[in-house]
Amino acid sequence: MQDVIIVGGGYAGMAAALQLVRARRRVLVIDAGQRRNRFASHSYGFLGQDGADPARIAATARDQLQTYPTLTWVEGQVIDAGGDKDAFHVTLDSGDRHPGRRLVFATGLADQLPPIAGLAERWGQTVFHCPYCHGYELNQGQIGVIATGPMSLHQAQLLPEWGQVTLFTNGVLTLEGADRADLAQRGVTIEETPLAQIEGQATVALADGRRQDFAGLFTAARSVPASPVAEQMGCALMETPMGVQIQTSQRKETSIPGAYACGDVARAPHSLSLAVADGAWAGAQLHHSLVWPQG
Repeated sequence: MQDVIIVGGGYAGMAAALQLVRARRRVLVIDAGQRRNRFASHSYGFLGQDGADPARIAATARDQLQTYPTLTWVEGQVIDAGGDKDAFHVTLDSGDRHPGRRLVFATGLADQLPPIAGLAERWGQTVFHCPYCHGYELNQGQIGVIATGPMSLHQAQLLPEWGQVTLFTNGVLTLEGADRADLAQRGVTIEETPLAQIEGQATVALADGRRQDFAGLFTAARSVPASPVAEQMGCALMETPMGVQIQTSQRKETSIPGAYACGDVARAPHSLSLAVADGAWAGAQLHHSLVWPQG
């Protein structure tokens, strides 16, 4: 019997685990190795690791965690979870079953990208979602925003802080007069011709044959939990402007007592820094529930 089973060994899951193993609790981390930022070669805006390879950050964190004797790390996919507080269990794709007193869902999110040819291949390299993570490196160059819905207006209003912006409405965003006036005041160019594909480094090919080169592109991808297990178990979900996430209390407890969630799958907006902080908070709050079970 583990004190805690953490489903997902990304940044939030490891941050939660660190608090718990330092309290000498028995912790099992189960990880499928599918970090959300695995497509990016550099991670920016994370204090002390600015510009580092996110894979190296994750590997270093795992190495440090595994020096604690109460940690067990299993590579695998959780396909089922059930039970109640103090008597949970998870089942892996290998068929192995593990019991635990508490659960943490730190499975991260999957990004639903717009169906534009060439976009997915450039995701995390020259097509991004977070200007705080990748805007500075574009050196105040030409920036394209590919609309996916209402959040794209917010992106187009914000990104002039990092360069000259063109907003591609792409048939999915209708701009009213006040919005157009606001964008004009910010120096944003509005392009309503549909996109055909993304080429080269960050070249937008339009349906009318024109091509425009950019230093980088941004799009507000809709996100959903990367694993269905929490929902299948009965955890309540909630809709946010960025997509679907697991609903939690301020203590990071889900709608199921004793089951917690943290990181991108349980908060918005999303970044490595915020995921780590959320995981650390969830780990501490979960530990409190083991110390004061009636609290």
